[in-house]
Amino acid sequence: MGIRVFVYDDNAARRDSLKALLEMSPEMEYAGEASNCLTAESDMLGTHPDVVLMDINMPEADGIEGLKRIRKSHPAIKVLMQTVFDDNEKVFECIKNGASGYILKKDPPLRILQSIQEVHEGGAVMNPGIALKVLEHFRPSRNNPLSERETQVLQLLAEGHSYKMVADKLFLSFHTVNAHCKRIYEKLHVSSLGEAIAYYYKNLHT
Repeated sequence: MGIRVFVYDDNAARRDSLKALLEMSPEMEYAGEASNCLTAESDMLGTHPDVVLMDINMPEADGIEGLKRIRKSHPAIKVLMQTVFDDNEKVFECIKNGASGYILKKDPPLRILQSIQEVHEGGAVMNPGIALKVLEHFRPSRNNPLSERETQVLQLLAEGHSYKMVADKLFLSFHTVNAHCKRIYEKLHVSSLGEAIAYYYKNLHT
């Protein structure tokens, strides 16, 4: 079985486009769709997705509300946020509430599929341009608490590389990169890739 993906988007044409994209991919399986998150909990119970592709701006119950509900009732489900713009406050709100990643709707189809695959495998996805938008939420620090290898990993992630690409470049396994990232989170006292990347650009990037 492929990765089961549920789509939230208030644009019917966009939902149809994503459904076609997912159905053409042998690694994916289209689990269902909805135009808002009013029934998010029951949507998850009825379709059992692995990953939710979540539009942020929807009527009645938007993507941030849906993210909160899903994280509370089904914490194992990965939620990949998607929007047409990079609004600072909404990006930060998604990061704080446990989004597995954040991509733009204008990202190419291959990038969307790769992002779904990445979060399903336990990684995190963050458009590097979006990460810069949350810098104002973090205070600068002069000291680098990370090891040289951890700094290398964070630098590559901040440049937009996926976990797999970082693993290839540093001749590491995916699981080793994931372990480095967990230690990075612990040392920087952050809980998401977006926060770690923001820390990098604020404090370590030269």
